[in-house]
Amino acid sequence: MTFPAWDTDLFLFLNGLHSDFFDTLMWYASAKWTWVPLYVLILFLLYRRLGWRHFLLMLLGLALCVLLADRISSGFFKPLFERLRPTHALGDVVHTVRGYRGGRCGFVSSHAANMFAIAVYSLLLMRRRHFTVFMLVFALFVSYSRIYLGVHYPLDIICGGLLGAGIGWGVAALYRLGAKKLTQRYYMNEISVAEDFSAAELDGKPNITI
Repeated sequence: MTFPAWDTDLFLFLNGLHSDFFDTLMWYASAKWTWVPLYVLILFLLYRRLGWRHFLLMLLGLALCVLLADRISSGFFKPLFERLRPTHALGDVVHTVRGYRGGRCGFVSSHAANMFAIAVYSLLLMRRRHFTVFMLVFALFVSYSRIYLGVHYPLDIICGGLLGAGIGWGVAALYRLGAKKLTQRYYMNEISVAEDFSAAELDGKPNITI
């Protein structure tokens, strides 16, 4: 597959905008463990929003988002298109940080797919304006760091983001179906327990006739 020339031109422009400060910032922005405290905070906010009954279901959905985004991007798209990363295709013209060059192929970006899957899934569950804006900006920031580091073209990021957003939306839809059934089952159990309790009370009263 032939990719458009503007994708390379835009990459070279964005990758050329660098400084020592942003080298450090983008290096840590792209690291997996940097955002663990933020992920814990997001889980806490979702727990408060959804309650304990739906929290485990939400965690299963989140794990499914990451699994699908990672496997489809790395296990399907990258072997299918075999597009070399800029660091492997363009040589020394690419600005890199700490000698990092990434793997051989880069279409689509797994970072972008994962970030947007998590962002879209969580914002659809939270449904709060400020949270939505924050999660989208966060996903864009982490995704952009991959261009800065020289390991992805903009089109890698765009397509990875669209893939992740689609996965996040789909898993959120599955979550809503599961949550609805879980809620119905819970209230049916509550009604059954209440009916059993009422029947037991009636059985315990003397039968008085006048």
